[in-house]
Amino acid sequence: MAWETVPDDESVPAVERDFGRLWRGADKIVYSRTLPSVSSERTTLERALDVDAVRRLKDASDRDLLIGGPALAGAALHAGLVDECRLFVSPVLVGGGTAAWPDGLRSRLKLRDVRRFGNGVVHLRHDVLDAV
Repeated sequence: MAWETVPDDESVPAVERDFGRLWRGADKIVYSRTLPSVSSERTTLERALDVDAVRRLKDASDRDLLIGGPALAGAALHAGLVDECRLFVSPVLVGGGTAAWPDGLRSRLKLRDVRRFGNGVVHLRHDVLDAV
């Protein structure tokens, strides 16, 4: 995992150092049916998403939880676990690949923030109003 080995010095941009520190200090759960093991510290491997366990974790947490990956995020949205979506849109078109959202997902969103970067990337932050 790249964030496990990001140098904590001036050789990388401050934003990458900061995220690397946050990543290394966070407890993580990897959901995978095929990965044999995890090598990152503070990381647990689970074979399937347990919606009730994630809901309990969310209710007990005093911090934000991050869900990455379209399949996992879609399942969490379907289960009503997601309060906010953040999407980075890059100025590059690439056909094919995994869709950002799974088939059958419908959710109303409310735009909370837009941030434009000098390289053309746009960060969109939405509150999830409902998911079905």
